[in-house]
Amino acid sequence: MRSYDPDSLHIYDTTLRDGTQQEGLSLSVGDKLAVARHLDDLGVGFIEGGWPGSNPKDAEFFDRARAELSLTTARLAAFGATRRAGRVAADDPQVAALRDAGTSVVCLVAKSDLRHVERALRTDAAENLAMIRDTVAHLHAEGKRVFLDAEHFFDGYLAHPDYALQVVRTAAEAGAEVVVLCDTNGGMLPGRIGTVVSHVLEVTGARLGIHCHDDTDCAVANTLVAVEAGVTHVQGTANGYGERCGNANLFSIIAGLETKLGQAVLPPGRLGELVRVAHAIDEVTNSAPDPHRPYVGTSAFAHKAGLHASAVKIDPDMYQHIDPAAVGNDMRMLVSELAGRATLELKGREIGLDLSDERDALGRILETIKTREAAGFAYEGAEASFELLLRDEVGGRQRFYTLESWRVIVEQRADGEVVSEATVKLTSHGARHVATAEGNGPVNALDRALRLALEKSYPGLADLELVDYKVRILDGRQGTGAVTRVLVGTGDGRSRWDTIGVDENIIAASWSALEDAVTYGLRRQGERPDPAAS
Repeated sequence: MRSYDPDSLHIYDTTLRDGTQQEGLSLSVGDKLAVARHLDDLGVGFIEGGWPGSNPKDAEFFDRARAELSLTTARLAAFGATRRAGRVAADDPQVAALRDAGTSVVCLVAKSDLRHVERALRTDAAENLAMIRDTVAHLHAEGKRVFLDAEHFFDGYLAHPDYALQVVRTAAEAGAEVVVLCDTNGGMLPGRIGTVVSHVLEVTGARLGIHCHDDTDCAVANTLVAVEAGVTHVQGTANGYGERCGNANLFSIIAGLETKLGQAVLPPGRLGELVRVAHAIDEVTNSAPDPHRPYVGTSAFAHKAGLHASAVKIDPDMYQHIDPAAVGNDMRMLVSELAGRATLELKGREIGLDLSDERDALGRILETIKTREAAGFAYEGAEASFELLLRDEVGGRQRFYTLESWRVIVEQRADGEVVSEATVKLTSHGARHVATAEGNGPVNALDRALRLALEKSYPGLADLELVDYKVRILDGRQGTGAVTRVLVGTGDGRSRWDTIGVDENIIAASWSALEDAVTYGLRRQGERPDPAAS
């Protein structure tokens, strides 16, 4: 692998500007500062902070960044447009905003498609080139490092190649350090990207960058092909945020460059932070992490089929394209009706159980799983329930109480309020407990009543909290008589676990999932089971 040199291949993040154009994504100034810190922790070279001349929020961001951001690896960049037609760059207010943003780097956007010059800017080809030349030269003379985003470059090159090449030459001759070829509409495919980049590099000699959108689902591939063709500056966004289908996912690009192309684009040791940073930024942006994201998703190295698991047991590299630990991820074994003995052995190893000599038990567990999954269970989404099943089969059944009965009443009162009331009767360590509790629904009432009944025997239950509840009807054709699957998420302030219940009765399915949740939580806390209930 080539040794780390941050200037040999720029990693340029545009989450705070281009990424925020994603539908439903809005960041406060505080959010933008937090994202910038995470990106700097990862070790990217440049962070585009926004467009200081376009709105008060971005102007405030640059003001606060000067006082509050202490970047160790990244340089902050301000984004903006070339001067307006018919003006002088030194007197243009939006150019002044870039000049005064307090950043050493400025990224300009300019039209490189003649059709956009004439129809969107409503000026002519010569004036557009003058706008580029004047603005780049002015900011360069002011001591700024200038990058130029050649907007709609590939579409422009295909329609009017000579003019698109003139844009590149003009910017480079005026002092632009990098000219970034932009697939703004996201419509290019890798083969064409590579051909065009190679030709532009050959005929202009300029230092080139690449900026791709993902409308053909090829943004990351297009970026990597462009690097192989000679670009030395790549742009993208955290987790692929961006308008329409998003931008090139910078995290996938970084992982591909480091693990596939041998390019050391992050400081040593930083690649292992990729998963943590990706998830931390999802938290800041209030975005649900996509488990199927390459490299950083929780399913990126998850194995389900028994055939895969058998090979993974022998050598994980046989079904994994890289070591998950390289990017801070981990291998996971999923349990389903597709599982084999190897899957169960590996899953047991994950939770500290050696099942290599438990052939008979593994056979029984496999049959149980297949029977239950046929009835509607899905253990790959409820690993706590699966762990209980595994431990009960291998180590003997352990329970913390013996259930006598439970009951739920839903009542609408005279004032229109609907209240659920649950009663749970059980025995634990020789003592009978009867508890009644109200809740904002039958499941909430049952959860409260169960805790109330057990709290004297197990005070640690107070730390457990129901954090998620999902219901799925498995066969809608049967209407209200269909089988229902319930998934319950529970946490204790340190971690979370998921349990499952399946029944024709939604409350019975919920009770089953709640019982597993409580049992798993008490086992985690090291509570003593009730011998009479085991």
